Amino acid sequence: MKDDKRPLWRIPVMWLVIGLPLASIVAGVGLVVIATRSGGADVVTDDVRRVSQIQTADLGPDARARQMALSAIVRIDESVVEVIPATGTFPRNAALQLVLQHPTQSRDDLQLELAPTETGWRSSTRIDDGHDWILQLAPADGAWRLHGRLPRQQHAARLAPSLQP
Repeated sequence: MKDDKRPLWRIPVMWLVIGLPLASIVAGVGLVVIATRSGGADVVTDDVRRVSQIQTADLGPDARARQMALSAIVRIDESVVEVIPATGTFPRNAALQLVLQHPTQSRDDLQLELAPTETGWRSSTRIDDGHDWILQLAPADGAWRLHGRLPRQQHAARLAPSLQP
């Protein structure tokens, strides 16, 4: 039997013995870095109560909006955001809060105060239409709440209660 004195890096099996564990360590560290940079948990603007493993949110504002039969249209132009009531009886003399949530980046979320006008509510704000927006409309006291989604490059969306009859 011949005594082989070759260096370890010239033996193909040693590449597997050293390379596979080293590659899995690098991949694991990479996955941990990606997971921590992505933000961890989703951010939800609703107040969520946690009891054991059960999470509950207050759906009272959604139920009130359904009971009042409210719905509205959000229209976004170049520098104007307008809410036009579609159904139901809205309190027309008070300002409304419109929250525009970016689907993935909470730092890009916007909260607008819409002043009442003859046709609805309005704010002079420029909105980026390069991505989707998750919309939530409510009065300042949070008595009712409407939800909707504004797809990318679209300039109008319907808002309705999240609880359907």
